[in-house]
Amino acid sequence: MTSLALFSLLYFAVSVLTLTDSSLSSITTAASPAASKCTLLNRFQPDFVVQGNYVIGGIFPIHFSLKLRDLNGTYRPPPINCNAHKFNPRVFRWAQTMRLAVEEINQNPVLLPNHTLGYRIFDSCAHPLTGQRAVLSMLNGVSEGNSSMCTNASSILAVIGASGSAESIVVSRILQTFRIPMISYASSCACLSDRQKYPTFFRVIPSDDYQVKAIAQLLVHLNWTWVGLLRGDHDYGRFAAKGLLRELQDTKVCVAYQEIIPLLYTRQMGLRIMKVMRSSTAKVVVVFLGDLLMTPFMRDYMTQNITGIQWVASEALVMSSVLSGKEYYPYMGGTIGFGIRKGHIPTLGDFLQTVNPKRYPDNVLVHELWESLYGCSPLPSSVTQMPPCSGQESLLEQHSAYMNTSSPSITYNVYKAVYAIAHSLHKLLLCQPGRGPFQNNSCAQSNNIHPWQLQHYLQEVNFQIGDEEVDFDAKGDSVPYYDIINWQRGKEGNIEFVNVGLFNGTKAVGEELLIQEDRIMWAGHQSEVPVSVCSASCLPGSRKAVRRGEPICCFDCVPCDSGKISNQTNSVDCATCPEDFWSNKDRTACISKKVEYLTFDSLGIALTVMSVVGACFTLAVCGVFFCYRHTAIVRVNNSELSFFILFALTLCFLCCLLFIGKPTYWSCMLRHTAFSITFSLCISCILGKTLVVLAAFTATRPGHNIMKWLGPKQQRTIISSCTLVQVVICAAWLIDSPPFPSRNTQYEHSKIILECSVGSSLAFWCVLGYIGLQACLCFVLAFLARKLPGNFNEAKFITFSMLIFCAVWLAFIPAYISSPGNYTDAVESFAILTSSFGLLFCLFAPKSYIILLKPEKNTKQHLMGKEKK
Repeated sequence: MTSLALFSLLYFAVSVLTLTDSSLSSITTAASPAASKCTLLNRFQPDFVVQGNYVIGGIFPIHFSLKLRDLNGTYRPPPINCNAHKFNPRVFRWAQTMRLAVEEINQNPVLLPNHTLGYRIFDSCAHPLTGQRAVLSMLNGVSEGNSSMCTNASSILAVIGASGSAESIVVSRILQTFRIPMISYASSCACLSDRQKYPTFFRVIPSDDYQVKAIAQLLVHLNWTWVGLLRGDHDYGRFAAKGLLRELQDTKVCVAYQEIIPLLYTRQMGLRIMKVMRSSTAKVVVVFLGDLLMTPFMRDYMTQNITGIQWVASEALVMSSVLSGKEYYPYMGGTIGFGIRKGHIPTLGDFLQTVNPKRYPDNVLVHELWESLYGCSPLPSSVTQMPPCSGQESLLEQHSAYMNTSSPSITYNVYKAVYAIAHSLHKLLLCQPGRGPFQNNSCAQSNNIHPWQLQHYLQEVNFQIGDEEVDFDAKGDSVPYYDIINWQRGKEGNIEFVNVGLFNGTKAVGEELLIQEDRIMWAGHQSEVPVSVCSASCLPGSRKAVRRGEPICCFDCVPCDSGKISNQTNSVDCATCPEDFWSNKDRTACISKKVEYLTFDSLGIALTVMSVVGACFTLAVCGVFFCYRHTAIVRVNNSELSFFILFALTLCFLCCLLFIGKPTYWSCMLRHTAFSITFSLCISCILGKTLVVLAAFTATRPGHNIMKWLGPKQQRTIISSCTLVQVVICAAWLIDSPPFPSRNTQYEHSKIILECSVGSSLAFWCVLGYIGLQACLCFVLAFLARKLPGNFNEAKFITFSMLIFCAVWLAFIPAYISSPGNYTDAVESFAILTSSFGLLFCLFAPKSYIILLKPEKNTKQHLMGKEKK
C-alpha cells in the first residue's frame, strides 16, 4: 500500500464521525431499537444529480488549490471547502461531457432501450481526502430515504473518476470493498495496473508504462542523451520516474539529476531545484507532474529569468490550460510532450452553450463558471463583490478553457468511459437465462444488479466509437495512443497546443513513434532541435572513454591507436585493421600497408655503386697484377694466391647485389650462401698466403725445411679444404631449413617488410662463426710473422687487414640484430662491402703503389732487404 493511500484510509478512520459510513449507520441502528433506517451524520451534496434506472457516479477536480494543507496527523483536520479553491473551467467541461453522454444514451433507442442512466457528480477539489469524502457520500445516497446501503445492493453501479492517480488510489481502495468498478479518465500511474491491489480499476487513458516508453523513444530519436527529471512527490511521479529510468537503461540517455517538487511546495524548495537546473549542462527536462504543482513552481521560475530549457511534459501537464497564458510562453514555449489522443464529440459545443446561470439558477458551479469566464456574477451584488451580469452572455471561442472542443483529449476519455459502462450494461441486460456467465449459468437480475456483475461485462466490453476501438486488457488498461503535442505561440501571444505526431502502442517495436520535426517550434522560439549532451560527440577516428564515477553519457574522446579505426560517430571501441592493412592518418579507414624492402632507391643505388666500384677496383688490380705478373713483387707474393684472392673479392663485391631488390625464394638462398662461400674462399686464400709467408721466412733458419710441405699443391689443398667446410655447412643449411622470403609485420606494424628469413638461425651463425674462425686464425698467424725481416713483409698488411675485417664483423652483429626492417639487409651489405674494401686496400694497395708509382723498388733485392747501400 502506498503511503498516500495508507494515510488517506487512516484519515478516513479518524474522521468517520464527520464523514459517514454504512457500518456506523448499522451500529446506530443496533444501538437504538426504535431506529428503522440508516441515519446520515453529515451530508456532502453532489453538484449534479439525475435519477435513472441505473445510477453511475462521477468525480471531477472542478476546484483546485495552489496550497495544500499540512496534514501531519497531530490534530483533527478541518473540512475542505471546495468553493474556497480556484475554479477550473476545463474540468467543469469534463463533468458536462459526462452529463451529455448520459443524455445521448438515454435518447438512444438502440443502446439500453427502455432503461435510463442516472448520475451523481461530485467535486473532489483535486485532493485525495475530498475525493474520499465524495465517494463515501456517493455510496450513501443523497438522503436516508433513498439510501440502499443498509439493506440492498449499491445504488451506484460504477464510478467515472478520479483524475489524479493519488485520488484514484484512495477511491479505488474504498470501492473495491464493495466490488464497484471505476473507470478513470486521467489516472495513468503504472501502479494502478496491479490487479491484486486494484481489482476493480479500469481506465481509458494509457498506463504510464506506455508513456515512459514513448518519452524514452522521443529522447533517443532526438539524440537528447543528457536530461534532467522533475517529478511530483506522489505515486504518479514516483512510478513514472521509475519507469522512465527502467526504459533508459538500455539506451544512451542518462539522467543528469532527479528533483522532486513536494506536495507542500515552498519557494525555498523551488529555488533549490532551480539552482540545480541552472548549474546543470542538461538543457532538456522531463516533467512528471500536473499543473497543480507546476503552477507555483513556474511562478518562482519566471522570477529567476531562467531560459533555454526544453521541457518534455507528460500527459498530466502537456494539455494544461492553466499554463497557456502568454506570460508563460518565454519560459515554456516549445514544450513537447505526449497528450491523450484527441477525439471529436459533435454535439459537445452546442451542449456547453446550454449551460448558463439562467437555466441553472441554483447551481453554484455554473455561477462560478460565469465568474471565471466573464469576471462578473449573476448573483445579486449583496452576495458577491463582482460586477453583476445577466447570466445569458454568449460563450465565445476566446473562452477556450471551457469551450475548446477541437481537441478534447480528457473530455473524450470521459465520453468513452460513460459509453463503456453503457455498452457493458446493455450486454448484461441482454443475457438469456441459462446462458449467463455467473453461477449455474445465471444472469443478473435487471432490478437488482450488483456492481461486480457489471464488472464482468466491463472486462469483456468491445465497441467502436468514432474511428476508435474501445476495450480493456486483463489489467484494465486501454489501447495506448498518444498525440505528440508542441506548445507554440498563438496569434494573441498565448500558448497553443499543436499536434506534431503520434505514438501508436499497437505498432511493432521501433515503429510506434511518428513525429513531424519540421512542424515543431523548440524552446527559445528556435526551429532547430536543441542539443542536450554531457559530452560532445566523438568524431570518427576516436572512441568514447567513460569518465570514472560518472554516467556513461559523460565521456572523453580518445584517438584510436595506430592500426585501429572508427568510421562512426560516438564509437565505443576502435576496430583493428586486417593484417595487411593499417589505419590512415585520421584513423577513419584501413589502407593497405606500405610494402618495404631494399630497393634501388637512394640507399640501394649507393650500395649498388659501391658494389660495382669495388668489383671494378678489384678487376683493375687484377689487371695490373696480370700485366706485371713477371715482376718481383708479384712473384714474391705468390701470384696464384693473389689471383685467387682477387677473384674471391670480386665475387664478394658482386654478391651484395643479391641483397638489393624484392626477396625471392632463389635470391634468399643465394645471398647468404654466396656471401659465406666467397668470403670463406677469400679468407682461405689469405690463410694460405699467411702460412706461406710464415713458412718462407722460417725456412731461412738452419734445420728448417718447412717449404716442402707448403708447395703449390698443398696450398690448393688447404684452400679447397677450408672452403669445402663452408660449402658443407651451407649445403646442410639449404637442405634442412633454407632461407626463404617472409613478410615481417611485427617490427613496424604500419608496414610490411619483405625480407629473407634465415630459416635456421643456428646455420646462419655457424656460417658467420666459421668465417670469423678463419679470420682469427689468419690474424694470429700474421701477427706472429709481423717482425720477420724484409722491406716488404706482407704479414703486417695481412694483420692489419684481418684487424679491419674482424672489427667490421664484430660491429656488424649488434647492428644487424638491432637494425629495423629493410635496413637489416643494408647493414649486411655494408659490412660485406666494408670488409671487402678493407681486404682489397690493405692487401693490394701497397703492392699496386710500388708497381705503378715506385717501380725502382719492384726488385727482389729491395724486397728481401739486400739492396746495396
